[in-house]
Amino acid sequence: MRKIYKFLLRFIILLIIAAIVFFFWASSPTLEKSEYAKLIKLEDKIVPENDSIFSIVTYNIGYLSGMTNNLPVAKPKELFDKNLEKVLSETAKVNPDIIAFQEIDFNASRSYHVNQQNKIAALGYNYIAKTVNWDETYVPFPYWPPSMHFGKVVSGQSILSKYPLLDHERIVLERVADNPFYRDALYLDRLAQVVKVVLNGKEVVLINVHLEAFDKNTREKQLVVVLELFQKYAATNPTILLGDFNSDPTNKDAAIEKVFKFPNVGNAAFSSEKYELTFNSKNPFERLDYIFYTTNSIEYVNGKVLKQFGEASDHLPVEMQFRLK
Repeated sequence: MRKIYKFLLRFIILLIIAAIVFFFWASSPTLEKSEYAKLIKLEDKIVPENDSIFSIVTYNIGYLSGMTNNLPVAKPKELFDKNLEKVLSETAKVNPDIIAFQEIDFNASRSYHVNQQNKIAALGYNYIAKTVNWDETYVPFPYWPPSMHFGKVVSGQSILSKYPLLDHERIVLERVADNPFYRDALYLDRLAQVVKVVLNGKEVVLINVHLEAFDKNTREKQLVVVLELFQKYAATNPTILLGDFNSDPTNKDAAIEKVFKFPNVGNAAFSSEKYELTFNSKNPFERLDYIFYTTNSIEYVNGKVLKQFGEASDHLPVEMQFRLK
């Protein structure tokens, strides 16, 4: 009997050691922290002429997994290839001056190690602001099957521009307070990505966000910080706040209502009486994606939800055309 107890004790100790080793391996980053926020300038292949009307798009691209995002189903390479081709084709047609992405993969086994940012930038976006919010060797989302959890994921947010970008900043927002430590260690950073774009000699501040999806209290706290940023920059610069806010106006006490109540803030492709939905892309039932702007310095020309992007992501993009005052 004593031998059995010794065996069980050794087995339990080995399991604990294995679990600790696995945890540190799974949560170890693959990049230096200096790689988490970068401004990139490509060769000037296309130099746009200054214009009176500019266009900007926000797009949660869902790492090009389409309607399979967050679903425990096989994701073949053909799916990503088809969705990338769709995004490239439709982006070329819309031809925005600036695109702000959320959930874009830079180097991830789940999307077959294709740098989605660089593929889209090759359409003529010579200025790139890249921020990483997920740098793991093991990602347990979706929770099943476990075989999908293994493999490097470097993902985040990105702003592509035809015009020069300056003063890039990566701001990590509050995390979910009651996440257990093991989940928190493998969870993405929620970011506010701030950068300036030079349009007709003026510096326009862009704030690209991807707020917490699963915890309302955390999302509300994050939005308070984001709105403080917005106020700070709006005092001196034309400012655009855009991204995936994970908040639908029809939800009870929706966090997004705080932005609606801000004075001198416009909302592209949106009115309280009528607005188009952005999630999900197959059968839309929520508006989660927005472009807000300072009305004292930016004149709204037009805006719409870009339904033609179809199911390349589980979200639909939103576009705004505008002039600077």
